[in-house]
Amino acid sequence: MTYKGLFIGMAFTAGAGSIITLLGAARGAVAISFFREITGREISFFELSYYMFPVGFSMVILLWLYFLILYRPERAVVSGLRERAKVLHARLGPITGKEVLALVIVLCAVLTMSLRSFVPALQPLNKSAIILVSTVLFFVFDILTVEDLEQIPWNIILLFGGAMSIGFCLWSTGAAKWLAVHWLAMFEQANWFVFVMGIAFFVLVMTNFIMNVAAIAITLPVAMVIASYMGVAPDVVLFSSLVTAGMPFLLLVGAAPNAIAYESKQFSSGEFFIAGIPASIMLMGVLALFVWLIWPLMGMPILVQ
Repeated sequence: MTYKGLFIGMAFTAGAGSIITLLGAARGAVAISFFREITGREISFFELSYYMFPVGFSMVILLWLYFLILYRPERAVVSGLRERAKVLHARLGPITGKEVLALVIVLCAVLTMSLRSFVPALQPLNKSAIILVSTVLFFVFDILTVEDLEQIPWNIILLFGGAMSIGFCLWSTGAAKWLAVHWLAMFEQANWFVFVMGIAFFVLVMTNFIMNVAAIAITLPVAMVIASYMGVAPDVVLFSSLVTAGMPFLLLVGAAPNAIAYESKQFSSGEFFIAGIPASIMLMGVLALFVWLIWPLMGMPILVQ
């Protein structure tokens, strides 16, 4: 039985699910920081989820159907699977104090980030700092240890380190800004819809090569400046970029789930790329529907009045 569809599908849907909240990846916090600096407005935790949840949920369902067709299951039922699951569950044993503490830390981080929109005293707290403090607490309370770090697949770390180095080189040399300016300048006379989709496509391509955080940092500042001259609201630029930045379906370096799934050795990088081409086209189609119709109906500003 082939597990290609299972593991590639997990990587793809992990990306689709990660766009729903700020906890999905660092790119959300980075993008919102740029948005605040340029527009002076703050995007709250719940506002981001309000617009991103329907996109992420739709992509998860569509990707599930896509992989059912692309990698049709060889069997309708896998015999012994239920018994195997029971054995593994029994092996886990009862929940421990450290597991409860880990859950409390995660829930406190989510609650703190959520309440920032309603409690003025919490607004000075930086989103990235909240996540960083939560990570440090895992080590302070001995939930994670230095020995746990030794079990990390360092080949994946090096893979992402290389992608981040490429992104930093593009940024520091000005090559990234040159690419963004020249690409987006092609759409300065275009319809607002073509302009927004052009931004999203550029982020999609860049995030497959140099990590999504770098792609956002490269694209958003330039895109929002050009958008202001074209009468396009920065909100739709932000959310469109975050959607495609979260779903790099072509190359392994685009997101951590891609590389982690590759560690299963159930598929090659070429098979991953081929499966990602129709998925990326589907993503752009779904985004186009949301930009053109669904987000405006939900109240997202599209054009500057």
